Amino acid sequence: MLLALLLATALQITNPTYVDAPPTMPKGTKMAVLEGDPKSPGIFTIRLKVAKGATLPKHTHPRAERVTVLAGKVRVTINGKETTFTTGGFYVNPPDEPHTVAFDEDSELQLTCEGPWGMQYVD
Repeated sequence: MLLALLLATALQITNPTYVDAPPTMPKGTKMAVLEGDPKSPGIFTIRLKVAKGATLPKHTHPRAERVTVLAGKVRVTINGKETTFTTGGFYVNPPDEPHTVAFDEDSELQLTCEGPWGMQYVD
């Protein structure tokens, strides 16, 4: 019975619907919400498509971000240490930790976070 209930409520998305990402993201970034609501408390998962050459200047998030690189090449700098992630790479942005992100290739990321999602640019 429990297995049947779990299977009946399973969420499967094979073709996410992408829309323009919030204006805090680089111009042209597309976002698909897979589960939850990034604007509300609770767990959510989104995908982001970001163009080659895009950057996110130094910023923070109020809660941890768990990021999987589904495609592309992404450089993340935290505490002066730059790390490059390619397809299949995974990293966690700690809460309130200033970091930058640069996209060396057209990239697709999947983020699982706790909402509400926020991004604060810092000097």
